[in-house]
Amino acid sequence: MSDVMDADKLRKKYLRDGMFPTIFCNGCGHGLGIDYTLRAIEELQLDMDKVVFASGIGCSSRIPGYINADGLHTAHGRALAFATGIKAANPELEIIVFTGDGDCAGIGGNHFIHAARRNIDMTVILLNNFIYGMTGGQLAPTAPMGSISTTSPYGNIEQAFNICELAKALGAAYVARWPVSYPYQPIKSIKEGMQNRGFSLIELMSPCPTAYGRRNKLSTIEDLWKWYESNSILIEEYEKVMRYGTEEEKEKVRGMLQIGVFQNVKKPGFFEEYEKLVQRMMKKDDEKFRGKTK
Repeated sequence: MSDVMDADKLRKKYLRDGMFPTIFCNGCGHGLGIDYTLRAIEELQLDMDKVVFASGIGCSSRIPGYINADGLHTAHGRALAFATGIKAANPELEIIVFTGDGDCAGIGGNHFIHAARRNIDMTVILLNNFIYGMTGGQLAPTAPMGSISTTSPYGNIEQAFNICELAKALGAAYVARWPVSYPYQPIKSIKEGMQNRGFSLIELMSPCPTAYGRRNKLSTIEDLWKWYESNSILIEEYEKVMRYGTEEEKEKVRGMLQIGVFQNVKKPGFFEEYEKLVQRMMKKDDEKFRGKTK
């Protein structure tokens, strides 16, 4: 990846000065999510008049307001439904959705399932901080076992929702997960997601020292970044251990978060198939009309 633009130039080109300072807490990783997305846009030289951002409710969902482009701040969990409507109205637009783990995997889970299985052409950037950071610190469906939150004060007893594996199983065209502590890989994945004509999910593990960290003995950014390093493993390494490792080695990695690119395939999106259907029906109607006039 080339160093296309320094941070100050990037801010002046893409962000609204009137929106600063941000609402994000000290140590929040969401600012890096913005930076990585804008760097991907800059490298691809996208026309911002043809880019639309959508979001639901939550800390990450405030991001479109900071970007100097068209966007929709929608209802909780409904960002993907609105984004689908935008794409239906104008398939030529580049749709980028900012969402959180609660907004997308919890309240908006059903919308996520159907947007992914239909392979709607949009890039979904899911900033996962394991908690409902804005609405009270409730447990999010992606939170690891044992996590403390306002709704799990004695520790989470639910299995974490692996949204990347679900997206892959649903047939999404592009799926990746990275911690924001990795700077280059997320930018590359966001670019690849935007270039793939289908449903793309890029999950970014974003630290939340305030709502999640302070309840889980991870109250500094250093603590959370170390936690990511200790509890994540590259997909290729995970698969190698699970195939060739000893039972002890397998047990050690079994509960770790896999990071990397889960899926990258080329397949037609929903609106491409819809356009083909329209053309087939128009051809049938034309043939029927011509038959009647003979």
